[in-house]
Amino acid sequence: MTAPEAPERVVLFHYHLFKNAGTSVDQVLQLNFGERWLAREFEPRGSPALHRQDVADWLVSQPQAVAFSSHTAELPPPRLPGVRLLPIVLLRHPLDRIASAYAFERRQGGNGFGAVLARHTTLAGYIDVRLAMGHDRQCRDFHVGRLSRMFPASEGSELERAQRALTALPFVGIVERFDASMQRLADLVREHYPDFRSADVAANSSRDPRVGLDDRLALMRDSLGAERHDALLAANAADLALYDSACAISTICEGACRQHAVKTPT
Repeated sequence: MTAPEAPERVVLFHYHLFKNAGTSVDQVLQLNFGERWLAREFEPRGSPALHRQDVADWLVSQPQAVAFSSHTAELPPPRLPGVRLLPIVLLRHPLDRIASAYAFERRQGGNGFGAVLARHTTLAGYIDVRLAMGHDRQCRDFHVGRLSRMFPASEGSELERAQRALTALPFVGIVERFDASMQRLADLVREHYPDFRSADVAANSSRDPRVGLDDRLALMRDSLGAERHDALLAANAADLALYDSACAISTICEGACRQHAVKTPT
């Protein structure tokens, strides 16, 4: 007689992109799963394969956990036998994310590069310095840089690969539609964890919620001046295109999850 197959382990993995409402998402996960939600950061390994192995080892070493979060884990998710990974990603308007990152780093303690820079300069100076650093992605197509890693560089430009990731991932939420995004996430997760609930949270916010996105962007444009603002738009042209695509997908999907698992490249 053939032994019955072990039940598939369904794991939520939050790819916590900096200043994309990730702390609020983590709070939702912790409220639902308690000690079965874990967070960890990873040291650079120089090799995507070694990095994915580090992430896989973490998942395997914590069999009791069902939800994981990390700022530094990179796509694509590792493949594990008997495990179905449900990545969670949220995107935010690229320029608004930059302003939020500056505000957060300006008020945080510590001696990290971004925090020290923000405390000693204006938003304009912060942007100038970061754009002058060719390797730095904080103010240059940040989201595209992260999502494009879902697929090998040989399979298209960064934007092409990031756009492809939007359709390959089972859930991509929009920060500006946070409540609707969390409801859509709850619809997806309840297929596997029926008691999962969204929650009214707004953790670690560095912006005034009473000021709408259009007003924030207008204030940012005025503070930067036309020339610098145009340079910032140019440096984030791919991110803005990706954000528009994500918003369109979110509009179509709101109220109902896409019914498929993540398509992880080989």
